[in-house]
Amino acid sequence: MAAPLPSRWVRYGFFITLFFSALTGFAQMPIFKRYYIADIPGLGWLAQFFTTSALHYISSALLIAVGTFLVLDYLLLHRASLRVSLMGYLRGGLLFLILFSGGLLAYRNLPGYRFAPGFVVALDLIHLGLVMVFLLASLATVIARRGWVVKG
Repeated sequence: MAAPLPSRWVRYGFFITLFFSALTGFAQMPIFKRYYIADIPGLGWLAQFFTTSALHYISSALLIAVGTFLVLDYLLLHRASLRVSLMGYLRGGLLFLILFSGGLLAYRNLPGYRFAPGFVVALDLIHLGLVMVFLLASLATVIARRGWVVKG
């Protein structure tokens, strides 16, 4: 008998952490203040850098935790009955690169650690570009009704 798939709540948790990671990541750029989105009642916190920075770190840590749970759940319980789809591998690889580049950016913020300014700019652009490609790939999979895994 196959093990049950992760509950709907775990999948919702993954989506919510992805959403808040993206929202607070984009809030690191001043776009919400510049385009008056932060002036909408209840959204003023999007223009506060330290608030969005802390929430970005928290949501990223939760994203790593939920993602690790889902990967281990697949490897330990579902590998015999399911296989990762091509889009699953693509999105998983993109998500890994996003987390890796984000980890380097967080490491750069520690006291005493410095990267060359050009490297930091390149890392910022790579991180943002990977997020955009991930979001587009995720949108394409939703439109095409493709999942991370297929019956196998």
